[in-house]
Amino acid sequence: MVPLSWYIILSAVLFCIGVFGFLARRNMIVMFISIELMLNAVNISLVAFSHYLQQVTGQILVFFVITVAAAEAAIGLAILIAYYKNNPTVKADDASLMKG
Repeated sequence: MVPLSWYIILSAVLFCIGVFGFLARRNMIVMFISIELMLNAVNISLVAFSHYLQQVTGQILVFFVITVAAAEAAIGLAILIAYYKNNPTVKADDASLMKG
C-alpha cells in the first residue's frame, strides 16, 4: 500500500510546477494548462485524504472541482479565441489592451 505522504508530495510537486508555469510563462494557453495542473494537484490530494480517512466527501468534492475546471477551460478558451480574432497573439502582456 502506498503511504499518504507520497500522494501529498506528488500533489505538492504538481502544484508547484503549475504555479511556476503560471508565473513564468506569458502565453495564455500555457497559463490555462498551468491552472488545470494546479486543480488536478488539488484533486489528487482530495482523493488521497478521502481514501485515507475512509470518507467519500473528498471524492464528491473532486467532481465539483472537475466541473469548475471544465467550465473554466471552456469559457477561458472562448475568450481567448475571441481575443485572437482581433489580435493575432496569445501573449498575456498584450491582453492589457482589452481594458480600455
